[in-house]
Amino acid sequence: MIDAAGLRVMKAIHDEGSFTAAAAALGFSQPAISQMVRRLEERTGTVLVERMGRGVRLTEAGDVLARHAVPVLAALEAATAEVSAIAGLRTGRVRLMAFPSSSATLVPRALALVKERYPDVSVSFHEAEPPESLAALRAGTCDLAVAFAYEGTDLGRGEDDLDGLVTHKLLDDEVRLALPKDHPMAQAPVADLAALSDETWIAGCPRCRGHLLSLCDKAGFAPDVAFETEDYVAVLGLVAEGLGVALIPDLILRSASHPDVVTLPVNPASRRAVHVVTTADLERVPAVRATVEALLEAAATPGCVRDSA
Repeated sequence: MIDAAGLRVMKAIHDEGSFTAAAAALGFSQPAISQMVRRLEERTGTVLVERMGRGVRLTEAGDVLARHAVPVLAALEAATAEVSAIAGLRTGRVRLMAFPSSSATLVPRALALVKERYPDVSVSFHEAEPPESLAALRAGTCDLAVAFAYEGTDLGRGEDDLDGLVTHKLLDDEVRLALPKDHPMAQAPVADLAALSDETWIAGCPRCRGHLLSLCDKAGFAPDVAFETEDYVAVLGLVAEGLGVALIPDLILRSASHPDVVTLPVNPASRRAVHVVTTADLERVPAVRATVEALLEAAATPGCVRDSA
């Protein structure tokens, strides 16, 4: 097997013309150079250096190694420099996936922190609900997934095995009821779900729809879901026009609102836990770890979510 050390020796012999001069150039002793050449000749099964009096000359095979040493050693040096830059957070790449409502406030704040502190670290971002993002993390097509789970359910919900994954809790996100401002319940301090059994409902993503069904079931009724959309701006528009009521998380209400929509805490209370998920190996990558820390800091920033009513 030809290694980088052997290539360096062959190049030095080619450039300097003797073992002694090659040893001086590389900072080795002359016997060490001779030993390295013998070992390389044993590995390649051929003579690499021809002794000529007080000097040496490379054989044809030796010339081949010396010629290939130039691009190979240059590539190794470039790779070493690039890895050092990544390890030192001078550069790096992170692929982040997060569910839509987290991309309204939490994710932008975290990405701004990364950009401010590590301007040469590149973070790409794609929206995806938890089943898709966790599957992408497992498949190696993303490095971090921001996902959520409602109270009483685990993050994977049976859709993805979490074994081997590392999770960090970012925050608890309260879910509120959105209803038209002229609704009879609009002035109530808390929305009683049991009193909304006759309402038309607007549902979100599949995971959110499942939570709505579960919450209403506990309140003693099955909701009449007439509209489904993952676009919360559209949800607010539908509610404002009196077409239905909906559950909306605080994360989205920090950046989206409608003058004709009132939001109230619900009874029974509804919350979801938001986590950032990665793997143990990826968490050791400096750029990934820095992004996790930025997400944790962003989640702890006052105003990331509203104070619970």
